[in-house]
Formats: sequence, C-alpha cells, structure tokens
Amino acid sequence: MIKGKIIKAISGFFYVECDSGIIECKARGILRKKNVTPIIGDNVIISTTDSNCGIIEEVMLRKTELVRPSVANIDKVFITFAIKEPNPNLSLLDRFIVFSEKMGLDIVILLSKVDLDENLEKTKSIVDEYSKVGYKVIPVSIVTGQNMDKVKQEMKGCTSVFAGQSGVGKSSIINSIVPALNLETSEISHKLGRGKHTTRHAQLFKIDEDTIFADTPGFSSFEINDVDEDELKHYFIEFSGLGECRFGNKCIHKNEPDCVVKEAVENGEISKRRYESYLQILEEIKSYNSFGRKNREKDGIYVKSKNRKDNGR
Repeated sequence: MIKGKIIKAISGFFYVECDSGIIECKARGILRKKNVTPIIGDNVIISTTDSNCGIIEEVMLRKTELVRPSVANIDKVFITFAIKEPNPNLSLLDRFIVFSEKMGLDIVILLSKVDLDENLEKTKSIVDEYSKVGYKVIPVSIVTGQNMDKVKQEMKGCTSVFAGQSGVGKSSIINSIVPALNLETSEISHKLGRGKHTTRHAQLFKIDEDTIFADTPGFSSFEINDVDEDELKHYFIEFSGLGECRFGNKCIHKNEPDCVVKEAVENGEISKRRYESYLQILEEIKSYNSFGRKNREKDGIYVKSKNRKDNGR
C-alpha cells in the first residue's frame, strides 16, 4: 500500500502524487457504496497493479472540504473578485465568506484588476468595508504587479485555493506568481458580462515543499444549504463582541427588540450593506429549511451533512 495525495481528477481518473511520482488511479467500487467520492487534496492510500496503474483503497479523514469548488484539506482561501470586468458581486463574496468561516479556513480577499479603477474610489470602498470587519484585503494588478509579492508571501507554508467568479483573473494571478505554469486564460465575455471558464478542472500545484495551491473552475452562484438559521450569525464575525441582546443567543438579529446588532447597524458600526446581505442569506436559509430540506429528507436525498458527521468527510 502507498500513501499519496490527489493532485488532479478528470473523468473518473485520479492522479495521485506519492514518493515515487504521479500514479493514475481509479477509485475502488466500495468507496461509492460508502458514499465517498475522492476529490483533489485528499490524502489517500492506493494499491498498484502490474501495469503500474493504481487503485484508491481508502480516503483519509479530511480536515476541511470545499464543495464548490471540490477541494479537500485546504488551510487558506483566496477569495478573488475583480474591481471591474466583471463587476464585483459582493453578495456572492459574502456567501463564500460564510462558507469559508464555517469550514474554519483562513480568509484572504483578493481584489483584482485594480488598475481599471482610475480614481480608486471603488477599490478603497471595498477594502475599507471588509478591512473594518477584520478581513485581510489585498488589491492586486497583474498589469502593474501591485501587491503580487504580498500574495506570494500569504501562500507560504500552507495549502491554499484561489476561488471566485469566472473571469476575475485567478489563473492570471497564479501565472504572475509562478510563470512556469502558464495556465490558460481568456478575456471575459462582454455579451454575457461574465468570464469564460478557462480552468476546466481543479488541480493542485506545488511551489515548494510547504506551499501548495489549487487552481479551480470559476463559479457564478453559491447556495447556502448547510447552515442553520441560528448558526448564520456566527459567520458574520462583526456581530460578535458587541454585547448582549435582550434574547441572548436566541436572537437572530432580525425582528427582535433591543438587538445590539441592529443598533450597531443604525449607528454605523456595522455596514448596512453587509447586514442586508445577512438578512438575504437568512431568508434563503429559512426558505430552504421550510421546503427544500423537507422534500429531500422525504425522498431520502438529504444525506450529505449526516454522512459528513458520521465519517468525518
């Protein structure tokens, strides 16, 4: 048996890096019966055949798991959004932050293409809003090279993922940091107003022994379907440390009286836009819990969270 890590997965084939090199593998059928699907970043145990092909026998316990994009055992996420072309979708950014907070990931926000912001007003506004919350926000430009050294430094010593909308320049940023990779890039579609999916599958790359990152396909939507209504408030980190609401931990900061979060919004301590984003996600969760989850449990479909709790994935 050989230990290794999945660095690429395409059409049912998994490419596992181990001490002897990279081995092309298939997953053993028993894994499907256990409802375990290997993904990149997984630490696995494989066996080899006479033809030097491999069989994934076991997927080791995951410490973290991103669902979209599907990557395991990530320490840090670089959530990447462009200042322009495409315009930043801050609601989507907030959703990905919620998911990353839930997974316990270190979060860095990359604001790309800042060279397109002539007066830098939009850049400053976004940096100020999220910096005030407590997130590290790095404005970058592959045209001018602005702050690319800071991104490379942030990548050191961890396994990270670049995630964000299509066309925001994730692959271009990676190419700027590691030119030898020469990842495929393309311009955004001006007709559709969004980027083309130049990254067709997720893949891990190693810069040095302790610096690994993943390039992933972009995404244009993000659903919160595994967060409870009373849990969401914990992933808007600016809500903590404000004091006690009248209803304590039972307060979901919506309609309750004497709510310190609503008071903080009114006096400008908390971004009104971020709070409205919270309320929007809260309503989506409420709707999902009322209808979607009930239907999935009835049909025997909603099993993901239960399985993850049972087997650590």
